[in-house]
Amino acid sequence: MKIRRRCFWLALVAIAACKPAFAQEDPAKYPSKPIHIIVGFTAGGGNDIIARVYGQKLSESLGQPVIIENRPGAGAIVATEYVAKSAPDGYTLLVGASGMAINQAVFEKLPYDSVRDFVAISELASFPLILIVNPSSTIRSVAELVAFAKQNPDKTNYASSSASFQLVTELFKQKTGAPMQVIPYKGANDSVLAVISGQVTATIADAGPALSQVLGGHARALAVAAPTRVEELPDVPTLTEAGADVDAVLWSGLFAPKGTPPEIVKKLEAEIMRIAKLPDVVTRLKPLGILPVGNSSQEFSKILSDDIARWTAVAKAGNIKIAQ
Repeated sequence: MKIRRRCFWLALVAIAACKPAFAQEDPAKYPSKPIHIIVGFTAGGGNDIIARVYGQKLSESLGQPVIIENRPGAGAIVATEYVAKSAPDGYTLLVGASGMAINQAVFEKLPYDSVRDFVAISELASFPLILIVNPSSTIRSVAELVAFAKQNPDKTNYASSSASFQLVTELFKQKTGAPMQVIPYKGANDSVLAVISGQVTATIADAGPALSQVLGGHARALAVAAPTRVEELPDVPTLTEAGADVDAVLWSGLFAPKGTPPEIVKKLEAEIMRIAKLPDVVTRLKPLGILPVGNSSQEFSKILSDDIARWTAVAKAGNIKIAQ
């Protein structure tokens, strides 16, 4: 009798443990409540702008609120870890930048793995980076910045809001031999403001926060890190044209925790691919130098893997490792 009673209670415990699996929402009914998109940077930066543009369109088409949450810190590691540990139900998503690949390349230890712990849903956008200095600076070209840095190694620094910007700038240093010390900031917008206020010599920032400041005369653009010139800055050369041989267009993409039902991933993938082609989305992002993309989960996964390999090689060549 005791054995039967014990087996009965063990069976109840086993059934109770299985309840969460049976309680999961039917993917066909997704979404039935608000979706939270986590951004690892401060408001106003390129990734934040992209998240809000896509989030609004997703809300309109899916019929549920899409809430954008900014969780800046540690080069987006705080936000990325948060999403990695969230329920894989499609209600907590991440707008991850190229830092998903670069962090994997430069940090000695991360609380997540960008490939193992995530599903890459779709690339949202790509955008060039702009090298800027204070408009009152005597530095008016990439060559003059390099010369200034070599003559004043103890006085030349740059603002960086994540490992992405740091590694791109370190690549610039490797190509030019310019000594520059990194000063960390929480977001790209903060990095741009640091240049404007004279706190740092320069920064390489995404077009979202940098372009408007350049067009408004509050910052001076020396070059863009892109294969071609930015339409809004036709007189500003690429870094390659300026002799630095640096091509580093970055991307922003949508990720979900690993284990998210394939049906939900496919639904979000299709929505992103549709939204990226909307004329008003292109019109909203193009003046910021941001190009909407929208590709398949498979294509985006390959971009992530290829970038991890590329930036790992760059970090190794520069002996760049960051202790977490």
